[in-house]
Amino acid sequence: MPVTFFSAFTNAFGSYRYNQMDIPERGDYRQVSELFPWDRPIAGRYCESADRVSDWAVVLGVAPLALAGASWGLGDASGMDFAAYTLMFAQALALQSGVNLMVRSLEFWPRPYVYAKDGYGSGSRAVVEKAENAEGEAYGSFFSGHTSAAFTIAVFTGEWFSEVYPNSPYQGIVWAASLSAATLEGVLRIAAGKHYPTDVVVGALVGSGISLAVIQIHKKRNNRFSLWAYPGGAGLTIRI
Repeated sequence: MPVTFFSAFTNAFGSYRYNQMDIPERGDYRQVSELFPWDRPIAGRYCESADRVSDWAVVLGVAPLALAGASWGLGDASGMDFAAYTLMFAQALALQSGVNLMVRSLEFWPRPYVYAKDGYGSGSRAVVEKAENAEGEAYGSFFSGHTSAAFTIAVFTGEWFSEVYPNSPYQGIVWAASLSAATLEGVLRIAAGKHYPTDVVVGALVGSGISLAVIQIHKKRNNRFSLWAYPGGAGLTIRI
């Protein structure tokens, strides 16, 4: 219950902050020269086809639940297992989304295509018009929510398969396919001009980390005492 409420609150607060984002005055946002050296070549880029494909990839979000449902249907997992897994998956998705939206609302730097209106990139009229019509959310590129969600999904898919089929020779294939699909999503976000390499790498780390953390929190433990820590705090859990 605490994880559920915390995830829901984080998601709601992140959404609120995200919806409050304003369009800064021209020149008030971070300049290209202030970006990381490996991110600068992406400034001014936009590819509509890559953007669309990366958005369509959201359908892969059903992969973990489809796999869990199949395991349940085959009798390899119980209904309770499926219910618990579904709750954990929802918690992880809500938590990563909330964290992503809160960080993006800080507006560390704009999306790559925004710089087209400053003369960077291809300079095509279509890209410039998209940049000039950008909404407030476009000024918070860091970090990639699509990539974060993709790696959350990938880790949950791999973890479920490994948990239910610990002796399967296909574990490596499932993990490789899941992580490859998530990586492709990150590459598409860069190609689309929606995010920089830094945004994608951090998104991958955050999504994977949150998935693993939620899974570990739910795992049964025999020890009565455990230590936990996060940036800015730590504590002791006593199980009675």
